[in-house]
Amino acid sequence: MVVERGAGVLVAMICLGFALPVHAAPPVDFTNDIIPLISRLGCNASACHGKAEGQNGFKLSVFAHDPEGDFRALTRESRGRRISPTAPADSLLLRKISGAIGHGGGVRAPKNSRAYSLFLRWIKDGTPYEIGGRPALTRIRLEPSRQTAALNVSQPLKVMAEFSDNTRRDVTWLSIFHSNDTNMAEVDEKGIVTIGNSVGQTSVMARYQGKVATFQAIVPRPGPGVAYPNLPNHNFIDPIVDSHLKRLNIIPSLLSDDATFLRRVYLDIAGRLPTANESETFLSNNTPDKRSGLVEALLETPEFADYWALKWADLLRVDRLKLGHEDAYRYYKWIHESLSKNKPLDRLAHELLTAEGPLTEQPAGFFYRAANNTGDMAAMVSQVFLGVRITCAECHQHPYDRWTQQDYHAMRGFFQQVTTKNSAVGLALLAEGNPTIKHPRTGAVIRPYPLGESMPEKSPQGDRRHALANWMIHPENPYFARNLANRLWAHFLGKGLITPIDDLRETNPPSNPELLDALAASLVKNNYDLKKMIRTITHSRTYQLSSKPNATNLSDEQNFSRALFRRLPAEVLMDAVCDVTGVDEKFDGVPRGYRAVQLWDSQVQHYFLKLFGRPARATVCECERVTGASMGQALHLMNSPNIQTKLAHEGGRIKRLTFKHEDDADIVRQLYLSTFSRPPSRDEMNTGLQYLGSRRFQRRRAAEDLAWSLMNSLEFIFNH
Repeated sequence: MVVERGAGVLVAMICLGFALPVHAAPPVDFTNDIIPLISRLGCNASACHGKAEGQNGFKLSVFAHDPEGDFRALTRESRGRRISPTAPADSLLLRKISGAIGHGGGVRAPKNSRAYSLFLRWIKDGTPYEIGGRPALTRIRLEPSRQTAALNVSQPLKVMAEFSDNTRRDVTWLSIFHSNDTNMAEVDEKGIVTIGNSVGQTSVMARYQGKVATFQAIVPRPGPGVAYPNLPNHNFIDPIVDSHLKRLNIIPSLLSDDATFLRRVYLDIAGRLPTANESETFLSNNTPDKRSGLVEALLETPEFADYWALKWADLLRVDRLKLGHEDAYRYYKWIHESLSKNKPLDRLAHELLTAEGPLTEQPAGFFYRAANNTGDMAAMVSQVFLGVRITCAECHQHPYDRWTQQDYHAMRGFFQQVTTKNSAVGLALLAEGNPTIKHPRTGAVIRPYPLGESMPEKSPQGDRRHALANWMIHPENPYFARNLANRLWAHFLGKGLITPIDDLRETNPPSNPELLDALAASLVKNNYDLKKMIRTITHSRTYQLSSKPNATNLSDEQNFSRALFRRLPAEVLMDAVCDVTGVDEKFDGVPRGYRAVQLWDSQVQHYFLKLFGRPARATVCECERVTGASMGQALHLMNSPNIQTKLAHEGGRIKRLTFKHEDDADIVRQLYLSTFSRPPSRDEMNTGLQYLGSRRFQRRRAAEDLAWSLMNSLEFIFNH
C-alpha cells in the first residue's frame, strides 16, 4: 500500500477533530487552550486543585483567576516534575489525567481523547504561555441563542468564539455549561440541552475563558393552540403578560373574588389580616372602584409604614448586635420615617450612600456601620440597590457573570475615603483623603469605577460616593430600576421576574424581559414613587387573578397565569394568630401591644419567629428569610402551648364571641371572617353548626376547637 506524503498528518488532524481543509495545526498556548481545558475538566474547581490549600501538593487558582500562577504551578513548581519536555508522553500531568498512574480525581482525559492530545501537543510545542500575534478573544456566542422548544427534546449547542481579527472558532468542547433551572432543562458537558416537562422560559449558560453567553428556550404547553379569551387590560402590565402567555399556549385563571383580593392586598400592603368588620364592610360595598379605593386607603395606614420598614430593615441590616441598641433604633426610625413620607426610592438610596456628619443627626450613616469593611460595603450596595452579586469576585472571576477581581476592588474604591471621628455630638461619618487600591494579585493601581464601566484615567474628585450614587440613580442605569422593579414584583406576585431576586446578570435572564423593562421604565417615569408602583401592580388584572388553576396553567409557577400560594412571613403570621385569638403577644424589651411586624430589633428572642424564618440580618440576601413550610412549623401550630393559651384566654376573642352571640351561626361566621376574610360556605356553616351543637355544654371549648382548626388550615397560613 502506498501512502502519499503528508497523508499521515492529514489523518492525525482528522483524529484531533480539526475542521477541514487544514493547512497547519493551529498553535496551542496556555492562556487560550490549556486554561480553558483545565477548567473544562474541573481541575481548578473548589473541590479539587482549586481549593484554598490545593490537592495533594498541587494548587491551581479557582476558576483560573490567576493564569500566570497556574502556569508556574504546572511548569515550574516541584522542580518542573509535572512536565517532561524531553519525553512529553511521560509527563506526570499526562500520566495522572489519563489514569496511567493513580489520581485522586480519576481519569480525566483518556489517551485517545481530544483533551489528552491537546495537552500533549502543548508540551511538545514547548509549553508556551502565550503566542505573540495571536488575536485576542472578544466575545463568545451560543448557536442557537434562542429557540422555541418542545417538552422532552434535546438540542445541541455550539459555542463560537470571536476574535479581534474577526475570525471565529468553535470552542464548544472547551466550554463549560450550566442550566439556570434544572427542572426546566438540563445540559451535559457536551452542550446538549434536554428540555424537561415544565412549560415556560429557561436559559443555559456557556463559559469560555471568562466570557459568557446564554441560550434561551421558550417551552410552550403542548397540544393544539387554545382560543385566548378577550380579556380587559387594567394597565400596561396585563397585555405584556397576556402576550407571553399566548406564546406559551396558556390561558390565565379567572379574576379572584372580592374576599380573596381583600385578604391578599391587606397582607401584601399592610402586613396584616383585615378585621371581621373590615371584611364585612368591603364585601358589602358594591361600588365598581372599591378595589382601587381599598389599595389607596391601605397605603395611608400606619401599618403600611410598619410593614415596609420591616422589609427594608432586613435589607439594610438593622442589627442591634452590630450597631448597638440606640443606634440601631435611630437607623430603623429613619427608614420608617422615610417610608411613611413616601420618600422616592432613588432619593432614599442616594441619602444612604452619601450620608455624612454626626450619626445622631444623620441616621442614614448607620448603613456604613452595618458593613464590616469596604469590601462588604461594596457587596452590600451592589446586591441591595443593583441586584448584582459580586462577593465571589473578591477572590476570583465570577463563575456565572463577567465580574472580575478588578471590578470588585474598583467598587471598593468608592468607599475607601469613608471614616468615622468623634465629634461634640458623638460619632461622625466623613469622607476624606485620596486612598488608592491595588490589585491583590498584580499590584496594579485600581481607580474606582461602577459595575459595567471602564476604569477612568483619574479617580473621581472629592467624595467618591457621590459619583457612584449619581451613576446609580441615573435614568439610564441598567441595574437600579430593574432591581427595584423585580423586588417589588416578587413581593406582590410571589416570584420575581428574575430569580433569585437579587441576582441580575446576563446569564440569568428574566422570565418576561418586556415586563421587567416596562416596570423599570414606570419606576423611572414616576420618580421612583413606591406607592405609585404598588398601585400599578395591585391594580393590574395579573395581580388580581385567582390562585385556582385551569386546565392550561395547572403546572405553571413561572409565568403569572395565576396567583401563587405564599406562606405568610413569620411576623405577619404571628400577628395573624394574635388577631384571630384577640390576645396580644408579649415580646421581650417592648411594651405589650407591639405587633411582631413593628419589632425593629431582629435579635429579640422568640421561638415562633425563629421557627417561621425571621432573618437575623447577618447578610443582605433575601434568601436569609426562610419562606418555605416545614413539618416543624405544622406541628408547632397544632401543639403550641402558647397558641392554646391564646385560644382559651379569658380576655380573648373566643370567650367574647360565645358570650356575645347566642346564635352559633354568628360565631361560625365571625371566625371565618377573622381567619379567612370571608363568610363560610353553606357546607362550612353546616359543619361548624353541627360541631358546636354536638358540644352544647362545652360551647366555648367547641368554639376554641373550631378556631384552632381554621388556624391550622392552608387557607390561613398562606396568602393566595
